[in-house]
Amino acid sequence: MARLNPWRWAVLGLAALYFLIPLAASVVFTVDVPGRGVTFDAYTRIVSTEGFVPSLLLSLQLAAATIAVVLLLMVPAMVALRLGAPRLRPVVEVVCLLPLVVPPIAYVAGIATVLKWGPEHLSRTPLFQTFVALQDPDFPVVLVLAYVVLALPFVYRALDSGLRAIDVRTLVEAARSCGASWPQALIRSVLPNLRGALLNAAFLTLALVLGEFTVAQLLGFRPFAVWIFSIGGSQAQMSVAVSVLSLLVTWVLLLALAGAGGRTRTASSRG
Repeated sequence: MARLNPWRWAVLGLAALYFLIPLAASVVFTVDVPGRGVTFDAYTRIVSTEGFVPSLLLSLQLAAATIAVVLLLMVPAMVALRLGAPRLRPVVEVVCLLPLVVPPIAYVAGIATVLKWGPEHLSRTPLFQTFVALQDPDFPVVLVLAYVVLALPFVYRALDSGLRAIDVRTLVEAARSCGASWPQALIRSVLPNLRGALLNAAFLTLALVLGEFTVAQLLGFRPFAVWIFSIGGSQAQMSVAVSVLSLLVTWVLLLALAGAGGRTRTASSRG
């Protein structure tokens, strides 16, 4: 094993260079202004730039709603699947992984077709207002529904790994024998043991929503990723600076998540 260590370090070094060199070039581009030298104006002007705060708040709201919906949908389904119908696991897995093989442009085209068909054919029914509400620019619910589908593969993998690491049946039976209802058994017995998996699923969903561009752009909404693209033509340095900060924030969240997961595993092993 010792002979492999140099090769491991070499691979890690090449991977680090692959990621760090473009990042370093982006940082240099944002701080090096011809004729002015090094300046951090591109970073100091981010908050005051028009559209930054509304687009970021919209993306955070969409992320929170998407995380809530996808977890409320998947956690009970995964637990029920593991307890009552384990033979259906391959079917559910294929269904949840389908968004990985469907091209985003085809996915958006289907959503746009439905959104166009609804108002045209349901204008005299109560469902017309439903289609209008789904496309409210202040909070487009249609994006939440689209992001829930896109997040399914990542949430499924995270929860499946967490459920494999615990004995769900024993936990639920023990809670039920103590008089707990099915919801209480899920909340008090299963969820605390899925803390790491839930954090992983939430983080992956947050990263997906904050970085998603195709669906929002083609449907005509302006969350954070679309705002970054829109200012790229007139304020290139500003656009790259925001992208760099977004990447750094994502890394910080990932490290914090890894630290929280490590502390959870340590506490569990001690217990």
